Amino acid sequence: MLKVVVGHSNDPDSGEAITDVLAQCQDQLAGDLPQAGILLAAVDFEYDLVLEAIERTYPGLELIGGTTDGEISSVMGFEQDSISLMLFCSDTVHIRAGIGKQVSHNETAAANTAIAMALGDRQLDEIQFAITLPESLTASAVVVLQALEQALQGRVPVFGGLTADQWRFKQTHQFYKTEVCTDSLPVLLFSGAIAFGYGVASGWQPIGKTGTVTKVTNNIVYEIDNRPAIEFYQTYLGNRPPSLEYPLAVYEAGNTSFYLRATSGSDRPEDGYITFFGDLPEGAIVQLTEANRNEILSASELSIKQAIERFPSTSTPQGALYFSCCARRQILGSHTKEEYSVAQACQEQPLPEMGFYTNGEISPLFETQERVCFHNETFVTLLFGEAV
Repeated sequence: MLKVVVGHSNDPDSGEAITDVLAQCQDQLAGDLPQAGILLAAVDFEYDLVLEAIERTYPGLELIGGTTDGEISSVMGFEQDSISLMLFCSDTVHIRAGIGKQVSHNETAAANTAIAMALGDRQLDEIQFAITLPESLTASAVVVLQALEQALQGRVPVFGGLTADQWRFKQTHQFYKTEVCTDSLPVLLFSGAIAFGYGVASGWQPIGKTGTVTKVTNNIVYEIDNRPAIEFYQTYLGNRPPSLEYPLAVYEAGNTSFYLRATSGSDRPEDGYITFFGDLPEGAIVQLTEANRNEILSASELSIKQAIERFPSTSTPQGALYFSCCARRQILGSHTKEEYSVAQACQEQPLPEMGFYTNGEISPLFETQERVCFHNETFVTLLFGEAV
Protein backbone atom coordinates (compact mmCIF):
# COMPACT_ATOMS: atom_id res chain seq x y z
CA MET A 1 0.00 0.00 0.00
CA LEU A 2 1.22 3.50 -0.90
CA LYS A 3 -0.69 6.60 0.18
CA VAL A 4 0.38 10.09 -0.91
CA VAL A 5 -1.14 13.27 0.52
CA VAL A 6 -0.51 16.97 -0.03
CA GLY A 7 -1.17 20.05 2.09
CA HIS A 8 -0.75 23.63 0.86
CA SER A 9 -1.31 27.04 2.46
CA ASN A 10 -0.60 30.64 1.45
CA ASP A 11 -1.21 32.07 4.92
CA PRO A 12 1.65 34.56 5.47
CA ASP A 13 1.94 33.60 9.16
CA SER A 14 4.33 30.65 9.46
CA GLY A 15 2.53 29.08 12.41
CA GLU A 16 -0.91 29.39 10.86
CA ALA A 17 0.36 28.15 7.50
CA ILE A 18 1.94 24.94 8.78
CA THR A 19 -1.02 24.29 11.09
CA ASP A 20 -3.29 24.49 8.04
CA VAL A 21 -1.00 22.27 5.97
CA LEU A 22 -0.74 19.60 8.64
CA ALA A 23 -4.50 19.60 9.22
CA GLN A 24 -5.05 18.99 5.49
CA CYS A 25 -2.56 16.11 5.53
CA GLN A 26 -4.02 14.52 8.64
CA ASP A 27 -7.52 14.57 7.18
CA GLN A 28 -6.29 12.74 4.08
CA LEU A 29 -4.13 10.26 6.01
CA ALA A 30 -7.13 9.25 8.14
CA GLY A 31 -4.97 7.91 10.95
CA ASP A 32 -2.14 6.43 8.86
CA LEU A 33 1.40 7.50 9.77
CA PRO A 34 3.74 8.78 7.05
CA GLN A 35 7.35 7.64 6.85
CA ALA A 36 8.72 10.43 4.63
CA GLY A 37 7.95 13.84 3.22
CA ILE A 38 9.03 16.76 1.04
CA LEU A 39 8.56 20.36 2.22
CA LEU A 40 8.61 23.33 -0.17
CA ALA A 41 8.53 26.89 1.13
CA ALA A 42 8.77 30.46 -0.10
CA VAL A 43 11.73 32.47 1.13
CA ASP A 44 10.21 34.53 3.95
CA PHE A 45 8.80 31.86 6.28
CA GLU A 46 10.19 30.91 9.70
CA TYR A 47 11.59 27.53 8.71
CA ASP A 48 12.62 26.42 12.21
CA LEU A 49 9.06 26.90 13.44
CA VAL A 50 7.66 25.01 10.45
CA LEU A 51 10.02 22.05 10.82
CA GLU A 52 9.44 21.82 14.56
CA ALA A 53 5.68 21.66 13.96
CA ILE A 54 6.12 18.82 11.47
CA GLU A 55 8.39 16.93 13.87
CA ARG A 56 5.89 17.28 16.72
CA THR A 57 3.15 15.89 14.53
CA TYR A 58 5.20 13.13 12.88
CA PRO A 59 8.28 12.35 15.01
CA GLY A 60 11.22 10.91 13.10
CA LEU A 61 9.78 11.73 9.67
CA GLU A 62 12.29 11.20 6.85
CA LEU A 63 11.96 14.75 5.53
CA ILE A 64 13.82 16.86 2.98
CA GLY A 65 12.89 20.14 1.33
CA GLY A 66 13.96 23.59 0.32
CA THR A 67 13.11 27.13 -0.70
CA THR A 68 11.53 27.93 -4.04
CA ASP A 69 10.69 30.51 -6.68
CA GLY A 70 7.03 29.47 -6.57
CA GLU A 71 5.07 26.47 -5.41
CA ILE A 72 2.67 24.11 -7.25
CA SER A 73 0.15 21.66 -5.83
CA SER A 74 -3.08 19.82 -6.54
CA VAL A 75 -4.56 21.74 -3.59
CA MET A 76 -3.97 25.34 -4.70
CA GLY A 77 -2.37 25.23 -8.13
CA PHE A 78 0.39 27.83 -8.56
CA GLU A 79 1.34 30.10 -5.65
CA GLN A 80 4.33 32.37 -5.06
CA ASP A 81 4.36 32.84 -1.27
CA SER A 82 3.23 29.59 0.28
CA ILE A 83 4.17 26.34 2.02
CA SER A 84 3.40 22.89 0.60
CA LEU A 85 4.05 19.45 2.05
CA MET A 86 3.86 16.02 0.43
CA LEU A 87 3.79 12.98 2.71
CA PHE A 88 4.35 9.31 1.82
CA CYS A 89 2.79 6.44 3.76
CA SER A 90 3.55 2.83 2.81
CA ASP A 91 4.28 -0.64 4.11
CA THR A 92 5.76 -1.79 0.78
CA VAL A 93 7.94 1.20 -0.18
CA HIS A 94 11.01 2.20 1.82
CA ILE A 95 11.96 5.91 1.79
CA ARG A 96 14.90 7.36 3.67
CA ALA A 97 16.54 10.80 3.79
CA GLY A 98 20.18 11.86 3.91
CA ILE A 99 22.12 15.10 3.64
CA GLY A 100 25.62 16.22 2.78
CA LYS A 101 26.77 19.60 4.09
CA GLN A 102 29.33 22.19 2.97
CA VAL A 103 28.91 20.96 -0.56
CA SER A 104 30.93 23.85 -2.01
CA HIS A 105 33.97 22.72 0.05
CA ASN A 106 33.91 19.12 -1.14
CA GLU A 107 31.19 17.94 -3.52
CA THR A 108 32.32 14.32 -3.42
CA ALA A 109 32.32 14.12 0.37
CA ALA A 110 28.89 15.76 0.58
CA ALA A 111 27.40 13.37 -1.97
CA ASN A 112 28.94 10.30 -0.35
CA THR A 113 27.66 11.35 3.09
CA ALA A 114 24.14 12.04 1.83
CA ILE A 115 23.86 8.69 0.05
CA ALA A 116 25.38 6.72 2.94
CA MET A 117 22.90 8.28 5.37
CA ALA A 118 19.92 7.65 3.08
CA LEU A 119 20.95 4.07 2.29
CA GLY A 120 21.15 2.93 5.89
CA ASP A 121 21.01 -0.86 5.80
CA ARG A 122 19.77 -0.97 2.18
CA GLN A 123 21.91 -1.98 -0.78
CA LEU A 124 22.38 0.36 -3.72
CA ASP A 125 20.87 -2.13 -6.16
CA GLU A 126 17.60 -1.95 -4.18
CA ILE A 127 17.15 1.78 -4.91
CA GLN A 128 14.62 2.62 -7.63
CA PHE A 129 15.18 6.38 -7.86
CA ALA A 130 16.39 9.40 -5.88
CA ILE A 131 15.01 12.90 -5.32
CA THR A 132 17.34 15.77 -4.47
CA LEU A 133 16.83 19.50 -3.76
CA PRO A 134 20.37 20.88 -3.61
CA GLU A 135 21.99 24.25 -3.06
CA SER A 136 22.11 26.41 -6.20
CA LEU A 137 24.29 29.42 -5.43
CA THR A 138 27.47 28.25 -3.67
CA ALA A 139 28.64 25.42 -5.92
CA SER A 140 28.47 24.23 -9.52
CA ALA A 141 25.28 22.20 -9.93
CA VAL A 142 26.94 20.13 -12.64
CA VAL A 143 29.86 19.18 -10.38
CA VAL A 144 27.53 18.43 -7.46
CA LEU A 145 25.37 16.16 -9.61
CA GLN A 146 28.42 14.42 -11.04
CA ALA A 147 29.49 13.68 -7.46
CA LEU A 148 26.00 12.41 -6.65
CA GLU A 149 25.98 10.19 -9.73
CA GLN A 150 29.36 8.78 -8.72
CA ALA A 151 28.10 8.10 -5.19
CA LEU A 152 25.18 6.21 -6.77
CA GLN A 153 27.63 4.39 -9.08
CA GLY A 154 25.69 5.57 -12.12
CA ARG A 155 22.91 3.09 -11.38
CA VAL A 156 20.10 5.25 -9.98
CA PRO A 157 18.03 7.87 -11.86
CA VAL A 158 17.89 11.20 -10.02
CA PHE A 159 15.10 13.80 -10.13
CA GLY A 160 14.61 17.15 -8.48
CA GLY A 161 15.45 20.82 -8.67
CA LEU A 162 17.89 23.36 -7.26
CA THR A 163 16.52 25.37 -4.35
CA ALA A 164 15.73 29.00 -5.16
CA ASP A 165 15.13 32.38 -3.49
CA GLN A 166 12.65 34.19 -5.76
CA TRP A 167 15.25 35.56 -8.17
CA ARG A 168 17.23 37.31 -5.42
CA PHE A 169 20.30 35.06 -5.88
CA LYS A 170 21.50 35.75 -2.32
CA GLN A 171 20.81 32.62 -0.26
CA THR A 172 18.77 29.46 -0.59
CA HIS A 173 17.87 26.98 2.15
CA GLN A 174 17.63 23.21 2.26
CA PHE A 175 15.72 21.20 4.87
CA TYR A 176 16.61 17.90 6.50
CA LYS A 177 14.30 16.60 9.22
CA THR A 178 14.40 19.46 11.77
CA GLU A 179 17.49 21.19 10.33
CA VAL A 180 17.54 24.37 8.25
CA CYS A 181 20.69 24.27 6.10
CA THR A 182 22.51 26.13 3.35
CA ASP A 183 25.25 24.90 1.01
CA SER A 184 23.79 21.40 1.37
CA LEU A 185 22.69 18.37 -0.63
CA PRO A 186 19.56 16.64 0.74
CA VAL A 187 18.34 13.41 -0.87
CA LEU A 188 15.48 10.93 -0.58
CA LEU A 189 16.08 7.36 -1.76
CA PHE A 190 13.10 5.21 -2.78
CA SER A 191 13.26 1.41 -2.72
CA GLY A 192 10.80 -1.46 -2.57
CA ALA A 193 7.57 -1.86 -4.51
CA ILE A 194 7.49 1.50 -6.26
CA ALA A 195 6.97 2.16 -9.97
CA PHE A 196 7.72 5.44 -11.73
CA GLY A 197 7.74 7.21 -15.08
CA TYR A 198 9.22 10.54 -16.02
CA GLY A 199 9.06 13.19 -18.72
CA VAL A 200 11.32 16.11 -19.60
CA ALA A 201 10.51 18.83 -22.15
CA SER A 202 11.24 22.53 -22.63
CA GLY A 203 9.39 23.82 -25.70
CA TRP A 204 12.51 25.45 -27.14
CA GLN A 205 13.53 24.32 -30.61
CA PRO A 206 17.02 24.60 -32.16
CA ILE A 207 17.48 27.09 -34.99
CA GLY A 208 20.34 27.88 -37.34
CA LYS A 209 23.74 26.24 -37.56
CA THR A 210 25.55 24.37 -34.82
CA GLY A 211 28.82 25.43 -33.26
CA THR A 212 31.48 23.82 -31.07
CA VAL A 213 32.48 25.15 -27.65
CA THR A 214 36.23 25.66 -28.04
CA LYS A 215 37.09 27.63 -24.89
CA VAL A 216 35.17 27.43 -21.63
CA THR A 217 35.75 27.65 -17.89
CA ASN A 218 32.88 26.06 -15.98
CA ASN A 219 29.81 28.18 -16.86
CA ILE A 220 31.66 30.91 -18.76
CA VAL A 221 31.96 30.28 -22.50
CA TYR A 222 34.72 32.34 -24.10
CA GLU A 223 34.80 30.91 -27.60
CA ILE A 224 32.52 29.01 -29.97
CA ASP A 225 34.18 27.79 -33.17
CA ASN A 226 37.36 29.60 -32.04
CA ARG A 227 35.58 32.96 -32.18
CA PRO A 228 34.25 35.09 -29.30
CA ALA A 229 31.11 33.41 -28.02
CA ILE A 230 29.06 36.59 -28.39
CA GLU A 231 29.52 36.44 -32.17
CA PHE A 232 27.64 33.11 -32.27
CA TYR A 233 24.62 34.88 -30.79
CA GLN A 234 25.01 38.03 -32.88
CA THR A 235 24.75 35.99 -36.07
CA TYR A 236 21.07 35.45 -35.23
CA LEU A 237 20.20 38.20 -32.73
CA GLY A 238 22.16 41.11 -34.12
CA ASN A 239 22.99 43.63 -31.42
CA ARG A 240 20.44 42.23 -28.95
CA PRO A 241 22.22 40.79 -25.91
CA PRO A 242 21.88 37.09 -25.00
CA SER A 243 18.76 36.53 -22.89
CA LEU A 244 16.57 33.89 -21.26
CA GLU A 245 14.40 33.80 -24.38
CA TYR A 246 17.23 32.26 -26.43
CA PRO A 247 19.02 29.51 -24.45
CA LEU A 248 21.58 27.19 -26.01
CA ALA A 249 20.81 23.59 -26.87
CA VAL A 250 23.82 21.53 -25.72
CA TYR A 251 24.65 18.14 -27.26
CA GLU A 252 27.27 15.94 -25.60
CA ALA A 253 29.16 12.88 -26.86
CA GLY A 254 27.16 12.38 -30.03
CA ASN A 255 23.75 12.49 -28.29
CA THR A 256 20.81 13.49 -30.44
CA SER A 257 19.02 14.69 -27.29
CA PHE A 258 20.03 18.03 -25.83
CA TYR A 259 19.73 19.92 -22.58
CA LEU A 260 19.38 23.70 -22.31
CA ARG A 261 21.73 26.29 -20.91
CA ALA A 262 20.27 29.74 -20.19
CA THR A 263 22.38 32.88 -20.14
CA SER A 264 22.59 34.90 -16.94
CA GLY A 265 22.27 38.24 -18.75
CA SER A 266 25.08 39.71 -16.68
CA ASP A 267 27.66 40.07 -19.47
CA ARG A 268 28.63 43.04 -21.60
CA PRO A 269 28.72 42.33 -25.35
CA GLU A 270 32.15 43.97 -25.67
CA ASP A 271 33.64 41.33 -23.35
CA GLY A 272 33.00 38.60 -25.91
CA TYR A 273 32.21 35.84 -23.43
CA ILE A 274 28.84 34.61 -22.11
CA THR A 275 27.95 33.40 -18.61
CA PHE A 276 25.38 30.62 -18.25
CA PHE A 277 23.30 29.17 -15.40
CA GLY A 278 25.26 25.92 -15.55
CA ASP A 279 28.58 24.50 -16.72
CA LEU A 280 29.20 23.46 -20.33
CA PRO A 281 31.89 20.98 -21.42
CA GLU A 282 34.56 21.91 -23.94
CA GLY A 283 33.84 20.24 -27.27
CA ALA A 284 30.07 20.28 -26.80
CA ILE A 285 27.97 21.01 -29.87
CA VAL A 286 25.65 23.97 -29.30
CA GLN A 287 22.77 25.54 -31.17
CA LEU A 288 20.62 28.59 -30.51
CA THR A 289 16.97 27.90 -29.64
CA GLU A 290 13.72 29.82 -29.62
CA ALA A 291 10.17 29.28 -28.34
CA ASN A 292 6.92 31.18 -27.98
CA ARG A 293 4.53 31.10 -25.03
CA ASN A 294 2.31 28.39 -26.50
CA GLU A 295 5.31 26.15 -27.17
CA ILE A 296 6.55 26.62 -23.60
CA LEU A 297 3.13 25.70 -22.21
CA SER A 298 2.80 22.75 -24.59
CA ALA A 299 6.08 21.39 -23.21
CA SER A 300 4.53 20.85 -19.78
CA GLU A 301 1.80 18.81 -21.48
CA LEU A 302 4.42 16.83 -23.41
CA SER A 303 6.42 16.20 -20.24
CA ILE A 304 3.51 14.61 -18.40
CA LYS A 305 2.45 12.62 -21.47
CA GLN A 306 5.98 11.21 -21.65
CA ALA A 307 5.78 10.28 -17.97
CA ILE A 308 2.44 8.54 -18.50
CA GLU A 309 3.83 6.61 -21.47
CA ARG A 310 6.88 5.53 -19.44
CA PHE A 311 4.87 4.52 -16.39
CA PRO A 312 4.52 0.70 -16.13
CA SER A 313 1.19 -0.43 -17.54
CA THR A 314 0.73 -2.93 -14.68
CA SER A 315 0.62 -0.15 -12.06
CA THR A 316 -1.39 3.02 -11.44
CA PRO A 317 0.13 6.46 -10.68
CA GLN A 318 -0.63 7.58 -7.14
CA GLY A 319 1.28 10.85 -7.04
CA ALA A 320 3.26 13.33 -9.12
CA LEU A 321 6.11 15.78 -8.62
CA TYR A 322 6.86 18.66 -10.98
CA PHE A 323 10.09 20.66 -11.34
CA SER A 324 9.93 23.74 -13.56
CA CYS A 325 12.43 26.53 -14.09
CA CYS A 326 12.27 30.00 -12.55
CA ALA A 327 13.23 31.34 -16.00
CA ARG A 328 10.08 29.75 -17.45
CA ARG A 329 8.09 31.57 -14.76
CA GLN A 330 9.81 34.84 -15.66
CA ILE A 331 8.98 34.44 -19.33
CA LEU A 332 5.41 33.22 -18.79
CA GLY A 333 4.61 35.98 -16.31
CA SER A 334 0.88 36.13 -15.60
CA HIS A 335 0.42 32.94 -17.66
CA THR A 336 2.53 30.85 -15.24
CA LYS A 337 -0.54 29.31 -13.61
CA GLU A 338 -1.49 27.85 -17.00
CA GLU A 339 1.60 25.63 -16.99
CA TYR A 340 0.29 23.48 -14.16
CA SER A 341 -3.28 23.62 -15.46
CA VAL A 342 -2.13 22.18 -18.79
CA ALA A 343 -0.21 19.39 -17.05
CA GLN A 344 -3.08 18.60 -14.70
CA ALA A 345 -5.54 18.28 -17.58
CA CYS A 346 -3.52 15.36 -18.96
CA GLN A 347 -4.34 13.15 -15.98
CA GLU A 348 -7.21 10.69 -16.31
CA GLN A 349 -8.03 11.21 -12.64
CA PRO A 350 -6.88 13.73 -10.01
CA LEU A 351 -3.64 12.86 -8.20
CA PRO A 352 -1.87 14.27 -5.15
CA GLU A 353 0.65 16.54 -6.88
CA MET A 354 3.32 19.00 -5.82
CA GLY A 355 6.23 20.88 -7.34
CA PHE A 356 8.15 24.12 -7.51
CA TYR A 357 9.96 26.63 -9.67
CA THR A 358 13.67 25.89 -9.41
CA ASN A 359 17.08 27.39 -10.16
CA GLY A 360 17.69 24.38 -12.42
CA GLU A 361 16.01 21.04 -13.02
CA ILE A 362 17.38 17.53 -12.48
CA SER A 363 16.32 14.55 -14.58
CA PRO A 364 17.80 12.03 -16.97
CA LEU A 365 17.73 13.07 -20.62
CA PHE A 366 14.53 11.58 -21.97
CA GLU A 367 16.01 9.60 -24.87
CA THR A 368 19.27 8.40 -23.29
CA GLN A 369 20.38 6.05 -20.53
CA GLU A 370 22.13 8.80 -18.57
CA ARG A 371 20.95 8.76 -14.97
CA VAL A 372 21.59 12.38 -14.00
CA CYS A 373 21.42 15.56 -16.09
CA PHE A 374 21.20 19.23 -15.14
CA HIS A 375 18.72 21.30 -17.17
CA ASN A 376 17.71 24.94 -17.54
CA GLU A 377 14.29 26.25 -18.65
CA THR A 378 12.79 22.76 -18.61
CA PHE A 379 9.66 21.09 -17.18
CA VAL A 380 10.26 17.73 -15.47
CA THR A 381 7.46 15.35 -14.45
CA LEU A 382 7.88 12.41 -12.09
CA LEU A 383 4.92 10.03 -11.67
CA PHE A 384 5.07 7.30 -9.03
CA GLY A 385 2.88 4.59 -7.57
CA GLU A 386 2.97 1.19 -5.93
CA ALA A 387 4.51 -1.46 -8.17
CA VAL A 388 2.27 -4.42 -9.01
